[in-house]
Amino acid sequence: MTALLFPLAQPAVPVVGETALYPVRRVFCVGRNYAGHAREMGSDPNREPPFYFSKSPDCLVPGGGAIPYAPATANLHHEIELVVALGASVYQAGPEAAAKAVFGHAVGLDMTRRDLQFAARDKGRPWDLGKSFEFSAPITPIIKASQPIMTGAIGLKVNGEIRQKGDIADMIWSIPEIIAHLSQYYHLSAGDLIYTGTPEGVGPVHPGDHLVGSVEGVGELTVDITSPRA
Repeated sequence: MTALLFPLAQPAVPVVGETALYPVRRVFCVGRNYAGHAREMGSDPNREPPFYFSKSPDCLVPGGGAIPYAPATANLHHEIELVVALGASVYQAGPEAAAKAVFGHAVGLDMTRRDLQFAARDKGRPWDLGKSFEFSAPITPIIKASQPIMTGAIGLKVNGEIRQKGDIADMIWSIPEIIAHLSQYYHLSAGDLIYTGTPEGVGPVHPGDHLVGSVEGVGELTVDITSPRA
């Protein structure tokens, strides 16, 4: 057996009621999947095909907790999201078949360097520097489910103040539709996570801020923003 040149950790997320961890293969994110958020980002919400970006699995922060303010930004934003974990392979499927691939759900934060994202967007460049960076994807343990969530309150408080508030039913594209659409382009499989979009109310955070995000029936995610990491 060929040995590795150096040890490589496998990103993984705890699963409620299980001792084994959920190994993460890829992290997909859906852009502007709530009408209110699309408007606040300067777009008109409609049923055009969804679009995606990715985060490295190394961005995950299982369990949340303290995360440092990101480097190279002056405008770090919160985006609370329902996360879907896949437990089966799915390729070029319709929504009904895609729904059967759901393993469970979690609550996640898509932390965003908004200034870097907008600078890239305005130049027609990829969003990687604005979206995929260390500590940018806090996530709760996964709670197993036999079918995708279609409704339920989602929200975020910063220092006790409500910043984001919505319902999963407000998604432009439902979970089965997202999985089905994404499966037209990728051979999806167990280990793939999908951050499904955020409701309106995104905004900046600062060192010392205390964030509490939740999705009804899934869980609560707590994050404390600390000083930038040296």
